[in-house]
Amino acid sequence: MTTLAPPPAPVQDGRHRSAAPPVSRARRLFMGAPEDPRWARPALWAILLLATALYAWNLSSVTGNTFYDAAVYSGTKSWKAFFFGALDSGSFITVDKPPFALWVMGLSARVLGYGTWQLMLPMVAVGVGSVALLYRLVKRDFGVVAATIAALVLTLTPITVAINRDTNPDPVLVFLMLLGAAALLKAVRTGRLLPLVWSAVAIGFAFNTKMMQAYVVLPAFFLVYLWAANVSLGRRVRNLAVGTVALIVSSAWWMVIVDLIPASDRPYIGGSTDNTVWDLVIGYNGFGRIFGASSSVGSAGNGASFGGSSGLYRMFNDIMGGQISWLIPFAAIALVGGLVLRGRAPRTDARRAALMLWGGWFVLHFLTFSLAEGTFHPYYVTAMAPGIAAVAGAGGVMLYDAFRDGSTAKWGWVLPAAVGLSTVWAVVLLQRVSGSGTVYTVAEVVAALGGALAVAGLLVGRFMKRQRLMGFAALAAIVALLAGPAAYSVSAATTASTNGTNPTAGPNTGGGMGGTGGGGQRPSGSAPGGTKSGTAPSGSGGQSMGQPPTGTGSTGTSTDSSSQSQSGRTAGGMGGGTQVSSAMITYLKKHQDGATWLVAVATDQTASSVILESGQPVISMGGWSGSDDAMTLAKLKSLVKAGKLHYIVVSSDGGQGTNSEIATWVKKHGTAVSAYSGLYRLDASDVS
Repeated sequence: MTTLAPPPAPVQDGRHRSAAPPVSRARRLFMGAPEDPRWARPALWAILLLATALYAWNLSSVTGNTFYDAAVYSGTKSWKAFFFGALDSGSFITVDKPPFALWVMGLSARVLGYGTWQLMLPMVAVGVGSVALLYRLVKRDFGVVAATIAALVLTLTPITVAINRDTNPDPVLVFLMLLGAAALLKAVRTGRLLPLVWSAVAIGFAFNTKMMQAYVVLPAFFLVYLWAANVSLGRRVRNLAVGTVALIVSSAWWMVIVDLIPASDRPYIGGSTDNTVWDLVIGYNGFGRIFGASSSVGSAGNGASFGGSSGLYRMFNDIMGGQISWLIPFAAIALVGGLVLRGRAPRTDARRAALMLWGGWFVLHFLTFSLAEGTFHPYYVTAMAPGIAAVAGAGGVMLYDAFRDGSTAKWGWVLPAAVGLSTVWAVVLLQRVSGSGTVYTVAEVVAALGGALAVAGLLVGRFMKRQRLMGFAALAAIVALLAGPAAYSVSAATTASTNGTNPTAGPNTGGGMGGTGGGGQRPSGSAPGGTKSGTAPSGSGGQSMGQPPTGTGSTGTSTDSSSQSQSGRTAGGMGGGTQVSSAMITYLKKHQDGATWLVAVATDQTASSVILESGQPVISMGGWSGSDDAMTLAKLKSLVKAGKLHYIVVSSDGGQGTNSEIATWVKKHGTAVSAYSGLYRLDASDVS
């Protein structure tokens, strides 16, 4: 008899347990628990192997986000830059995120050498680790079938494949959030305080990876523990209070240290308006992301939607639909059905608590990302994928059991409807990309036929009481609903050139704004083999960590809409329209004359590209958008007078916005380098 229900755990008395032969941890790891079906552990290993292949395939083609790549490289050259998450090894300005993900990649690069696979190794590891961890969490409460489905869904979520092949911090964020979920569920089951504290610490480290995004799951965490923990209400409230303290400490320690250090002794905090991490938390990376503006960040981020207009339809639009929405209809129905089926369970019921957690994870992320009016990139939604995957696996198996057994007739019939609706949505998504390639045509046929056979098989099997037929129908449903995501995922893994700044999977179906992933070769000598950078002549490095646009080595010249700040300036404001070519970089290195920084440019995009090509510290005066007040005229004069900076790039129109004063002064007192438009030299004698 074919069944998707997990087998009941054998009931053993003390004599049976003592007589049972011991099972080594190694055997359990590779072969699974004795009570599991024989297929369970091989299936898990196959899924983990698939995840590894998708995330690590042809890593030499990975571009990565040159913004973070440059910061990692700088951290390998300076422990000060490493700690602060500075863009340059001279520690002039930080990136606009906390540094935990940079530390993870940076330690790998320090041990193994800087290069493509050295930076990608931790990302692939945490990506595969997230799949394994989700499997373990779902298996404990819902059995191996639900866990296998959940792991496979997470593995084949297209945007997850795309971001796990990139150097953005999101894979680390997701893994830490899953660690927090694991500890929380243990705290709910046992009622013990320590797991709850560890859950808070994991979310705290996630905060130090991507700030407020880590907190999206907190309402679900608090609610699940307060409702379902196996202790009295008083102890639940007390434990939550202690956990909150642990959360605050683990979240704020780096921020407090940095903000207590005098501004003159540390880098400028990129993305902030007052040079503090706190402003970055509540502004640019906080309310600015949700509302598009805040008291701290002004209009920064407002309207910069790379994923389409905000609203409940955002996850289903032409840009986002193929990245994340495949199983949203099924997961929503499965969540409601699963909660109803557990409606009369005791307060401490583990299955309902887990459904509440994963459902809250899914719904909170869906609402946050759909309604956010600030800067929004498609790859952010990879954080929603574990919730969708867990609910699809757990809720789907619960609906199947109810449908098969007929004990809850009303809700059992929801399963065929959920499969049918999700199949229709999969066909709609694949129709959007019809003609984009054979793989999508095949996926559309598989989804349509598989879904039809699944619905028919479920209904016929139920009426004729053929459980084997229903089992095959359920397998057909899994194939049908994952055909589209699989096609997108294979595309993400095999595409030769990816967009490191705004990675997505599958064909381009929308006009969302996104910058190119190129912009600067890797530092000299940082070949994929792992040799240390900065030892060979410039330009000898490979192209894996960021090929210069148009092959000329020029940077800061993109006309993409992502390279514009919100006031309409080109990326960089001052110097944003001026090329920094490979020839210019060679000239700058030859005439650096002992200066700390090779050159000062307008934005992080330009600076990171030059850092990766030259292997030298480069000043970004205006941060990511060019609007940061990192460089003032007084600070520029001080650096020039001390001989720490000789060259500055300004735009041909004299500069724009907050940097216009600097541009005017540079043009008046500096010496133009005639061979390179916009390049000026300044010496101590030029400072009055």
